[in-house]
Amino acid sequence: MSDKTTIIVHSGDMDKIYSALIIANGALAMGMEASLFFTFWGLLRLKKGGLEKGPLSRKNMLGFGKFVMEEKMKKVGVVSLEKLLQDCKELGGKILACDMTMEIMGIKKEDMREDLISEYCAVGTYINEARESSITLFI
Repeated sequence: MSDKTTIIVHSGDMDKIYSALIIANGALAMGMEASLFFTFWGLLRLKKGGLEKGPLSRKNMLGFGKFVMEEKMKKVGVVSLEKLLQDCKELGGKILACDMTMEIMGIKKEDMREDLISEYCAVGTYINEARESSITLFI
């Protein structure tokens, strides 16, 4: 096995997208390769204007949970999802978009952030990435 991390990004929840990107960037910063396979609700975050739209995975505080979390993250200096995604790409991370999910959900390539997507692909690409990885995660 190589020094590689492969993450399935299934959830579109804000906190889970943060987790996937922070882990991928951490792996890249440590000299590992990192691939993120975006599918289903995670894939929606790669649509133009979709990155910051995800809810929190835990609904709380009468619907103000996401706002409160974002404010706390700003206070401690957590960078935006946009910056994390840009950093991931710049550090050599692969952003993989599931084309089967796109077809199921009626998403077209022109709807997507093509500047960030490394490849439109199917499950076989994910399997090949995961087969070569020492770390695989499902978020």
